[in-house]
Amino acid sequence: METVMKINETNLVSNLCEKESSSDTILQIQTALDKKRFICDICKEEFLDKSHLNKHSLCHMKQKLYSCNICSKEFSQKHITMHYRVHTKEKSYSCNVCHKVFSRQSNLNRHYRAHTNEKLFSCDVCHKEFSEKASLKIHYRTHTKEKPYSCDVCHKEFSDRRNFSRHYRIHTNEKPYSCDVCYKEFSQKGSLNVHYLTHTKEKSYSCDVCHKQFSRKGVLNSHYRTHTKEKPYSCVVCSKMFSHKGNLNEHYRTHTNEKPYSCDVCHKNFSHKHYLNQHYGIHTKEKPYSCDVCNKKFAQKQLLSRHYRIHTNEKPYSCDVCHRSFSQRSHLNQHQRLHTNEKPYSCDVCCKVFSHKFSLKRHHQTHANEKPCTPDLGS
Repeated sequence: METVMKINETNLVSNLCEKESSSDTILQIQTALDKKRFICDICKEEFLDKSHLNKHSLCHMKQKLYSCNICSKEFSQKHITMHYRVHTKEKSYSCNVCHKVFSRQSNLNRHYRAHTNEKLFSCDVCHKEFSEKASLKIHYRTHTKEKPYSCDVCHKEFSDRRNFSRHYRIHTNEKPYSCDVCYKEFSQKGSLNVHYLTHTKEKSYSCDVCHKQFSRKGVLNSHYRTHTKEKPYSCVVCSKMFSHKGNLNEHYRTHTNEKPYSCDVCHKNFSHKHYLNQHYGIHTKEKPYSCDVCNKKFAQKQLLSRHYRIHTNEKPYSCDVCHRSFSQRSHLNQHQRLHTNEKPYSCDVCCKVFSHKFSLKRHHQTHANEKPCTPDLGS
């Protein structure tokens, strides 16, 4: 009798599970990080929060979908109206403080907090406050170390979906943002915004030490460290300190030998984006930048700026140890290794290390068809 009851109980639980599965649009799967991910069983779109999936499921269960006659994407009746503004560039909502315009009321509300400095959302771990709930969720992952977004090309992981999307364009070379003045295309919206300033020539931020002006607050903050000598970013391998996070990321690739930037013409890989941009000139032969002193032409604006210092004798880069000045940052970096004894370039055959890249190239000529060694980054 007891055995029969257990069988019936098992059947009852099984029937309940089948019934629940057929009526519920939520499929939960376990990720490698033991975090729950929620998937719509109709369109297979993934969500990290159950509430987001529930909101999304209304598109399937209660509302008829309407197709955009421009891009064919489907939306509910409420959302297709908002979506059309992507194509029409309509921005009906205006900030009454700075007059910036937005296509959605919700975007205007979020922007308005930049003026009021209102921060409604607080982290319960470190008590840092945020003006947007989404920013709090992304910040919270700095405590949990969760990185739910993984690149299926290079397997690099990200805690923020926007950073993941930006990274992925390195592989696809997609450039969805276009300048409406000169039609130059960009992979990131921030890069487009920076580019716009080359047309407007606007420089709203001024250094209170040397009074040099900048078009972006972030660039001013970076510049300010040339006065304070602050170096808040440290390499986890060799402990070298940097004043800019971008310089740390570039330096770290000397340890990992990572080359994430690829030429879409010859497929050569590069560790830095500016190396790729310089390389492109080999294919295009284009040199749009001309020196107004000697008329020498250059493929890149930064190469022209560097060349121009030959005429002005300007040396803006100074060693903070011996105060020697240099016209190029790369020359300063090479010089500083005399003080630090840093040797970031390693031979892949015998593992001998060098302070300069040209020394490594010269050393490579001493080897002939020898097997590479494996350097230990942890030592």
